[in-house]
Amino acid sequence: MSHISVVIPVYKAEQSLIELYSRLKKSLETITGDFEIILVEDCGGDLSWELIKSLGQQDPRVKGLQFSRNFGQHYGITAGLDVCNGDWVVVMDCDLQDQPEEIPKLMAKALEGFDVVFARRSQRKDSFLKKLSSHLFHRVFQYLTDVKTDESIANFGIYHRKVILNFRKMRESVRVFPLFVNWLGFNKTAIDVEHAERPFGKSSYTFATLIKLAVNSIIAQSNKPLRLSIKAGFLMAFGSMAMAIYYAIRYYLYYIPVQGWTSVMVSMYFLAGLFFINTGFIGLYIGRIYDETKRRPLYVVNESVNLSFLEEDYSHAEA
Repeated sequence: MSHISVVIPVYKAEQSLIELYSRLKKSLETITGDFEIILVEDCGGDLSWELIKSLGQQDPRVKGLQFSRNFGQHYGITAGLDVCNGDWVVVMDCDLQDQPEEIPKLMAKALEGFDVVFARRSQRKDSFLKKLSSHLFHRVFQYLTDVKTDESIANFGIYHRKVILNFRKMRESVRVFPLFVNWLGFNKTAIDVEHAERPFGKSSYTFATLIKLAVNSIIAQSNKPLRLSIKAGFLMAFGSMAMAIYYAIRYYLYYIPVQGWTSVMVSMYFLAGLFFINTGFIGLYIGRIYDETKRRPLYVVNESVNLSFLEEDYSHAEA
């Protein structure tokens, strides 16, 4: 068993992989020589997998998985965590914004008695649009799930093996790594780290991607949207009854006829809109149930380096 495992999902990272490996090796060797670096290539269409195979030939501590198609960042993290064997596990991104030089600091904090140490990006070096979309995502998510999140915390952190073993038991099709770790509990803390600017390329998370992630995460984590739709229904029903009583009093006591074809049509379309919104919410939840009942593997591995992954079935891995 390795002392430290580093799990990194890789997507379009051919420009950063060599530097990432070099800095990781230098940083980890200040802690221990007993480590493994697990790189999960998510079919980005560049030369990342060829570089991973080359690094694996040079250093057996570098291990790699390549997916059969693009599954997504959090599925890459899941695959890496399914095969890692470290007493401590570091999860980080491949774009060099999560800096390898911060790992000793995370490790030192963990050894104070913490099972989870998140890396808090006190000064994010991202574009204004990305920070704004991230802020909106967290605000909406917190409101609709009643779960407090910290938008300065992402995947980067160090995790005790017992946390990872319990994470492996969670096989929901919607994967959001930090949310799962928060749900697990354990003794958690966060420390400030230096967040670097992206030296190459651009983020694969567009605004549309974040919207999709937000919807999937909310549906997977909470049924509050359904409860809100019920409240809206009761509110509309109460408002309709109040208006009916009001117009009845006007008509029978004061002989004032109800006027306005336009108001009737507007009200009808408004109610129809609410109906379709509520039906849409129900459809999303039913769709999520449908996806879960398929029991498909979370990811499919095409090739591996320095791992006997293809000889074993991790598709429904548990601790």
